[in-house]
Amino acid sequence: MASAREMRLRIKSVKNISQVTRALEAVSAAKVRKAIQALNATRSYAAKAWQVLTHITNQPGSLNLHPLLTARTNPQNALVIVMTADRGLAGAYNTNVIRYVLQRFDNYPLPVKYITVGRKGRDLMARMRKPILADFSNLPSAPKFSAVSAIGRLVVDDFIKGEVDEVYLVYTDFVSMARQVTNVKKLLPLEISGDQLVTDFGEHHTAAAAAYEFEPDQKEILNEMIPRFTALQVYQAVLESQASEHAARMVAMRNATDNAKDLVGALQLAYNKVRQQAITNDILDIVGGAEALAAE
Repeated sequence: MASAREMRLRIKSVKNISQVTRALEAVSAAKVRKAIQALNATRSYAAKAWQVLTHITNQPGSLNLHPLLTARTNPQNALVIVMTADRGLAGAYNTNVIRYVLQRFDNYPLPVKYITVGRKGRDLMARMRKPILADFSNLPSAPKFSAVSAIGRLVVDDFIKGEVDEVYLVYTDFVSMARQVTNVKKLLPLEISGDQLVTDFGEHHTAAAAAYEFEPDQKEILNEMIPRFTALQVYQAVLESQASEHAARMVAMRNATDNAKDLVGALQLAYNKVRQQAITNDILDIVGGAEALAAE
């Protein structure tokens, strides 16, 4: 059994760790609120952009208006954007994303290349020798659209050049503080179909049946809107992933703090037993010495 001094040092060490985990929990709670606010701020613009795109693509003669809307007849390869965190201490957040990517795309019928967003995903994918086309790490904690739009421009350029035929986005969808779900979205070619579309922005948009004349024409509007809307989807996925990351880290740190408290209680009980045993042994030694002196 460990000595009383060793037990005291271990109790002090666990208490120090619990202070760190409690601080990380508070920081993550503040960051997740900011990420949710930034996500909600983009939804109005995204919903209106989606409504305009839906309306234009449902006009008569709107087939093949833009190459980003046209599916390739004989796709040759695919590109997957994988979004993870730059840091750990977030429970199974990063592991769940990579596991989902491997399950979904390891046996994909087309050759797959990857763009990683986040250092953890980059390291794990490189360790498994996956082909990484580009890496975007160390994004700011509150990224602006301009900091993320480079990812959208890269995939749009590669798709238009014909270097990739399908583009998918794998990210973690923020549902609540206690639940985050890994999700995949087909980014390109952009699929807009159906009389009534339920978008990712929580709104129902009914495609208009009436035909309208646009100024400038439909092609110019789509040339400007679709690349920007693609970058916006990537930006929203980054915000969703960051909110999920901070929520997962907050829950993980809360569990770590609770476990540290339980461990301190168990160690304190063990320390008291050791100390009580030491005191009992000292009393027995004193009593034994006193009886020996009395016998003499």
